[in-house]
Amino acid sequence: MTASPAIGADNKTEVGLKRRLRRAERTRQVKALALVLPLLLFLLFTFAGPIAGMLWRSVEDWEVRQVLPQTVAALASWDGKDLPDENAYAALASDILAARAAGTLAIAAKRLNYALNGFRTILTSTGRNLKAVPEPGTARETLGRINPAWRERATWTTIKDAGGPITGFYLLAALDLTRNVDGAIVAAPPDQAIYRDIFLRTFLISLAVTALCLILGFPVAYLLATLPPGRSNLLMIFVLLPFWTSLLVRTCAWIVLLQSKGVVNDSLLWLGIIDAPLRLIYNRFGVCVAMTHVLLPFMILPLYSSMKAISPAYMRAAASLGAPPLTAFLRIYLPQTLPGIGAGSLLVFILALGYYITPALVGGAADQMISYFIALYTAETANWGLASALGAVLLLATVLLALVYGKLVQGQQVTGGMKN
Repeated sequence: MTASPAIGADNKTEVGLKRRLRRAERTRQVKALALVLPLLLFLLFTFAGPIAGMLWRSVEDWEVRQVLPQTVAALASWDGKDLPDENAYAALASDILAARAAGTLAIAAKRLNYALNGFRTILTSTGRNLKAVPEPGTARETLGRINPAWRERATWTTIKDAGGPITGFYLLAALDLTRNVDGAIVAAPPDQAIYRDIFLRTFLISLAVTALCLILGFPVAYLLATLPPGRSNLLMIFVLLPFWTSLLVRTCAWIVLLQSKGVVNDSLLWLGIIDAPLRLIYNRFGVCVAMTHVLLPFMILPLYSSMKAISPAYMRAAASLGAPPLTAFLRIYLPQTLPGIGAGSLLVFILALGYYITPALVGGAADQMISYFIALYTAETANWGLASALGAVLLLATVLLALVYGKLVQGQQVTGGMKN
């Protein structure tokens, strides 16, 4: 009985201590968060924000809804099976007159022309020839007389599909798909279906450059990892030297080397190896060579880091047990470099996917990658919706391939570890 007050005091002391510990832990976490908050805000505004904006622009569709609001509202209940009623024609006539007065008709015409070739002419000619709001009940006849396209269901279906506020038009176009007059998703016409081939070309060039970087970079990284520190550091300077040179300068240097009267062709002609200059530039070969040179350090550095962490004792142990050098390399050394191979390959592949300057300068018309068309639609034609959709598809494909590649490398590591 006499011990109860002491036990109660001990409990209170323990509870108070726990509260102080929790308070101290919360204070520590707040201080840690305050330290990383600037970095989080930086990533939010420079990385996550632009990506989110790009994804939103790939589905955003405001032009027609803003310029032709009455028409979009009138077509909301239209089933698309026949031509719309008189009210839709009257709403369109009113919207065209208002947009012409406000100077915004070209905005809607440009957007609708993306979906139906020639729609810009239809809308602008109607705007020029429509002088006043038609009399009640005559809007259909008036617009049809100005341009017969207003008597076609496809014209109105295009307006309805572009009524926003969101659309799948740009994403479908990026995949060479479109909607027909009945609203079904079908393959785009052959003269418009170009993006699948461009994506395939982009991935094949990136894969070829990644393979070349791995083939050339693995021996260099192995040499750097096994040489004495003095020689290794000297060679590392040559590996890092391209980072000190502008990408544009390096690309132009390859143009000088590979052109028909460049150093390579002149040397081959002087040695008598060839009789006429080879076409080494403005083709796929030039693109792969120049991109491999530019991206090679990004393969060497992860490989070097992975190899430097491998103890030489493993290879000596394998040799002491009678394993031939090739077997020891394939069974002992190579599996331990898989993290470096995976990191370097993934880094080079992703960087190659988005390359623009190098293919644009040393490649031909059939060697332009998807980045060229994203830049084209962003800077020249101002088709930001399609540019964002192409970027979104490229981003999604890159993420999926990175996840699959990561799983494969992880599986190979586990399998290799079990075999060893």
